[in-house]
Amino acid sequence: MTTQIKLEHVSKIFGPKPKSVIPLIKKGMSKAEILKKTGHTVGVYDASLKIKKGEIFVIMGLSGSGKSTLIRCFNLLNKPTDGAIYIDDENIMKCSNVGLKKVRQEKIAMVFQHFGLFSHRTVLANVEYGLEIRQIPKKERREIALKNIEIVGLKGYEDKYPDELSGGMQQRVGLARALSNDPDILLMDEPFSALDPLIRREMQIELLDIQNRLQKTIIFITHDVNEAFKLGDRVAVMKDGHVVQVGTPEEIIESPANEYISEFIKDIDRSKVLQANHVMIKPNALVSLKDGLNVAIKEMKTNGISSVFVVDRQRCVKGIVTIDDAIKGLKEKKPMEEVMRHDFTIVEEDEYVNDLIPKVLESRFPLAVVNEEKKLTGFILRVHVLASLTPENGIEIN
Repeated sequence: MTTQIKLEHVSKIFGPKPKSVIPLIKKGMSKAEILKKTGHTVGVYDASLKIKKGEIFVIMGLSGSGKSTLIRCFNLLNKPTDGAIYIDDENIMKCSNVGLKKVRQEKIAMVFQHFGLFSHRTVLANVEYGLEIRQIPKKERREIALKNIEIVGLKGYEDKYPDELSGGMQQRVGLARALSNDPDILLMDEPFSALDPLIRREMQIELLDIQNRLQKTIIFITHDVNEAFKLGDRVAVMKDGHVVQVGTPEEIIESPANEYISEFIKDIDRSKVLQANHVMIKPNALVSLKDGLNVAIKEMKTNGISSVFVVDRQRCVKGIVTIDDAIKGLKEKKPMEEVMRHDFTIVEEDEYVNDLIPKVLESRFPLAVVNEEKKLTGFILRVHVLASLTPENGIEIN
């Protein structure tokens, strides 16, 4: 994926003389010390990020870490004190007022934490609002609004008012309004934090479904580490205005940059982050239908295993042969096709460990892991799944 957004050494200091504070930060003064000495607040300091087109990029941190300040720099609602912000290779900090207005109307849309709906407007009128501001003809904007209302699952609620909707439904209206401008980039500032846990999980799934269909570039703010790791293709962790670490959820779990990151992620539910391709073992022994049982037995003995998968020329799984069945079949002079079993379980590479647990516990054989082309890429034993959930890795096994 190509880089769509690039931040270069972005800082945002709040106060009457913000640039005067930057030398103090460079000398190592903390955020608290600067506030006490100068009365200035360090929102963000020296943030450099590259965000790829079509990815969900999550910015995570505790209250006061600077994440909400930073997301408002992307559309210059917070104009940075220092640094540069490029969108599609254009430094938007150098845009004229007219150019910036165009960027905000056509390239970037924002979904707010507390919905930001107009109580006197219907769902349809709320979703149409941005198009109305852009003076899109009424018939065209209505068609666009209705399409996006359906995308977020609110078809049939067009004439309802916000106070007639649940919190989750109101957030869907906000999302539909943002999508109606067909932006390249969605900024989402803790959009689900005001929702109860069940509705929040539903909205997370809904967002992933919508992203799968529309492939927007999404910058998502949250203080919830489980939410961050569930949604994010990559995650940036902030503390005291600084970006401490950037990486995929797996990279951050496996290689935390420092003690702060380790502490921050200690309660993460690894089973909802790690996928089959993270815990599988690449097959060191495979046999094909033409190989025969002698070859299958030799492969199992050489590799110290009690079963082996049978694949075709395209490496698609056709069955599994156990050592006992192979020896018995050889004595009875049976072909491979009559000996191999089919009562094994096939899983996709991107299935989460949480979903693999019941499958691996119920299966007599290793799970066969396949890619999008249905080719065998690995196998999973019960021990592989349980090892990923051991207490030293952050999860207690009950």
